Amino acid sequence: MIYLDLLFGFLRVGCFAFGGAYGAIPLIRDVVLSYGWMTDEALTYMIAISESTPGPIMVNLATYVGSSQGGLLGAIIATLAVVLPSFIIILLVMACLKNALKNKYIQAVLRGLKPCIIGIIFATGVFMTVNHAIADTRAGIIAIVLAAIMFGSKPVLKKKISPILLILLSACMGMVVYGV
Repeated sequence: MIYLDLLFGFLRVGCFAFGGAYGAIPLIRDVVLSYGWMTDEALTYMIAISESTPGPIMVNLATYVGSSQGGLLGAIIATLAVVLPSFIIILLVMACLKNALKNKYIQAVLRGLKPCIIGIIFATGVFMTVNHAIADTRAGIIAIVLAAIMFGSKPVLKKKISPILLILLSACMGMVVYGV
């Protein structure tokens, strides 16, 4: 019975979760609490953990809830149920748009969107950096050091530094600056 509950509960989340993971959290909360799988407090902790681990929040939450309620099979069922609707929708969209993507006007629109997306991502990065640097000078110092390493490594090393190495450097600097 738990496997059917996990299947239908997370299918509902997968079918009606629009607006990304943060928009899906109320729906996930409703499903998890209505079945009594977790307390509200435990779910809040799991949301925080799911945000800090790699992967989509909905998948992480579904896998954890499925595992806690039905073991490995429950984790598999809940995870597949939450991703299946999106997977099917993307397959249908790609089948319909396959020919449309060859259209020169559609290609022109997509090429025109690239600079816009780059600008949005850049503006978000600048906004976050400036806001955090103003609120916390230590964060600003770490950001400046990381930027210097990133931009200074290419002329010295003759190649770009790995983003993974930058993340590890950032973690080490955070531990040193903020104290462990």
